[in-house]
Amino acid sequence: MYHSVSRTPDDPYRITVTPERLDDQLHRLRRRGLRAVAMTELLAARAAGSARNLVALTFDDGYADFTEHALPILRRRGCGATLFVLPGRLGGDNAWDPLGPRKPLLCADGIRHAAAQGVEIGSHGLTHTDLTQADDATLRAETADSRARLRELTGQEIAGFCYPYGTVDARAIEAVRAAGYRYACAIAPGPLAGDLALPRVHIGQEDTGMRLELKRRISPFRRPMPPVDQALPAQKSPSLESP
Repeated sequence: MYHSVSRTPDDPYRITVTPERLDDQLHRLRRRGLRAVAMTELLAARAAGSARNLVALTFDDGYADFTEHALPILRRRGCGATLFVLPGRLGGDNAWDPLGPRKPLLCADGIRHAAAQGVEIGSHGLTHTDLTQADDATLRAETADSRARLRELTGQEIAGFCYPYGTVDARAIEAVRAAGYRYACAIAPGPLAGDLALPRVHIGQEDTGMRLELKRRISPFRRPMPPVDQALPAQKSPSLESP
């Protein structure tokens, strides 16, 4: 789980890695015989029993520095990735981070460019809203409406969703299911883990050498997860219908 790739000394939320650090991390993965791919490819390989040497890369928030810094490195290293963007904040910034610094987000053309280069585009909601605190109308807009906007913007199917802040509950999962997503990423969903609440490991500027390898080895994604239906309560929210 990555976020911003830039040279930013002010990083209170530890969401930034430098281009040099990203390049080094991807080099280390390749040196260990691992291939970085998008989430959709990893999940398909897992279903086929062939995911042993694969690791998925995800980039949250859709920062403008993705196309400037991350994308050239991914292409040079032969890596795939999934980019989770906010169609309700095109060309805006990370206003949800009160401590700053302000980081510009991709505009529509930037997202199209990333998609044209083979990057999988997924939704991070419309506006980076905590879905566990959202009312029904907001929940539907953040999941279903964001998917519809991205389908129109990219001309591609949008298979993946990423929960803002990594926060998730059964109601949010049901909204994601109703919106038609095939998978969704969280951070540490606990007993809710499944294809609609996939755990991920945060990768930051300090992750080099053994620290990076240790995170890979202890990743919760490497442990068996129940099908998503087993992770949800039997009762479904009647207010969340498929669009």
